[in-house]
Amino acid sequence: MSSITPQETIVDLYTDGACKGNPGPGGWGALLHYGEAEKSLFGGEAKTTNNRMELTAVIEGLKALKRGCVVRVHTDSRYVQQGITEWLPNWIRRGWRTAGGGAVKNQDLWQALVREAARHRIEWHWVKGHAGHVGNERADALANEGVRAARAGRA
Repeated sequence: MSSITPQETIVDLYTDGACKGNPGPGGWGALLHYGEAEKSLFGGEAKTTNNRMELTAVIEGLKALKRGCVVRVHTDSRYVQQGITEWLPNWIRRGWRTAGGGAVKNQDLWQALVREAARHRIEWHWVKGHAGHVGNERADALANEGVRAARAGRA
């Protein structure tokens, strides 16, 4: 990535997904930081998977940004981090097929992530989950709030 100019808006986005059962009720959480400003988002689905919730957290966090920014995405999901930085170009080149020839799982969400990511300059950062990283712990709490909402039929 090229150097950031002083005029560019830099946003830190912390994301997490959670699922109780896989599939089962799941939730996603996103925490956006810009200077002193902060925004928390969460949601859930009654029957989903952890990977879908991890992807949804990033998508929803990026959607919340009104204009293009430099976004530092912090995720504890290797699936998201490796998918977007390593696997995606080959999936697209192969017509959304894996190296083994099968259909890419969660293609709808990967395509939505590609669309949202195109509006921004993104740095992808993997963080170890449940290791005391404040932003990740807060995103995890939001994701679990999404699970509770899904279980209660509020998601």
